[in-house]
Amino acid sequence: MLIVQNSVIILILHHSRMMPLVGGHRYLPSTAVFLCEILKLTICTTLALYDMSRTISPSTPATSLFSGLVAAVFTGDSWKLAIPASLYVLQNTLQYLAISNLDTATFQVTYQFKILPTALFSIILLRRRITPRQWFALLLLMVGVAVVQKPAANTASIQPLKDPHLGIHFPWSLAGFRGVGTPALAPLSKRSATYEGIQEDDALEHPSVDASMGVAAALMGCVVSALASVYFERILKDAINPVSLWVRNVQLSFYSIFPALFIGVFYMDGEKIARNGFFAGYNWAVWCTLLLQALGGMIVSLCVKHADNISKSFAMSISVPISLCASVVFFDFKVTTNFVLGTIIVTSATVLYSRAERRPRPAPIKIHDYEKTTIDPKSARERSAPMKHPIAPLKSEGKSSSRPSSPARHHSRLGSAKGFFGSRDRGD
Repeated sequence: MLIVQNSVIILILHHSRMMPLVGGHRYLPSTAVFLCEILKLTICTTLALYDMSRTISPSTPATSLFSGLVAAVFTGDSWKLAIPASLYVLQNTLQYLAISNLDTATFQVTYQFKILPTALFSIILLRRRITPRQWFALLLLMVGVAVVQKPAANTASIQPLKDPHLGIHFPWSLAGFRGVGTPALAPLSKRSATYEGIQEDDALEHPSVDASMGVAAALMGCVVSALASVYFERILKDAINPVSLWVRNVQLSFYSIFPALFIGVFYMDGEKIARNGFFAGYNWAVWCTLLLQALGGMIVSLCVKHADNISKSFAMSISVPISLCASVVFFDFKVTTNFVLGTIIVTSATVLYSRAERRPRPAPIKIHDYEKTTIDPKSARERSAPMKHPIAPLKSEGKSSSRPSSPARHHSRLGSAKGFFGSRDRGD
């Protein structure tokens, strides 16, 4: 499920940013981030209430249930989650900026760079130890991301302009230049007319792609997301009272609403929203994107709870080739040698980093025969001979002691003494 979510969300998110305008407008990322947090809060609150209802009596009123949830959400240390919540809002905003300027395959491969800052922040905040094999994997990861971002040799040049016929039939208009058929003059296709705001309208109809800005936003998003996840893990480990998974998600979603609303919606895009409306540019693709993003956070939480981080890393690695194939089919992505080589390096580094460390097996324990009875008394009793229990005790059998046994009746000392002294008296 996590593999499908990672692959589909990037594809539909890229499509929502590159699709034709809806009513002459394109939706704002700030409104999408705010609505996504509202959806997360709604879903997590519902699941948290259901989880709490299974542990209480069915006759408990709903007001007590809501009061218990509010008390669990606003505990003494819940304010600490405001920091990772704000970081997650910034990461989602940078993700929209990156996917608007990069193709889906390049974005997926570049976002694997998150493993490096996650490892560094884990060393600083969690005092974790990184093995030499993992350091080597991180080095491979940096090399792979650099290879993916290396531009291929541009075959488009101005050589088609060096045509001897151009000296006679030289085009005198932009339309004539566009008819030459060379990609070197593609940027000259702007309209000759001008008016105030023509650049903004043209950018809405034909969104320009800035690869440098997209890569910078993706790398910055990796750093912010890594810091948020490691800090969140630090909070979970330092927590005194255990809190359920859904209550933690409610806390994150609640504290994420404030920066998304006041900084994103009001401060950054307040003028545009007041002019065009909050839901300008929304259609089914945008709503599907928001729903998948909200459910994606739940799926990641369940994966971390019921599986482990290794399964999550494998899911991210498998989603990279899936996104590559989908980009080739749906977005006419041109696969280059650098991209294939970099993807292989990044995927291998991810698998190598998340592979469990092999520990040497301990030497077998040798148990001598005289020690087995103390370790397994039951087996010792089974190996020993059965004890005999006679029906009537024998006269010769008795308790052994260090004292000499009593003499027999015909060796009685008393009788011997009587005979000796009696015979002596009789003789007198």
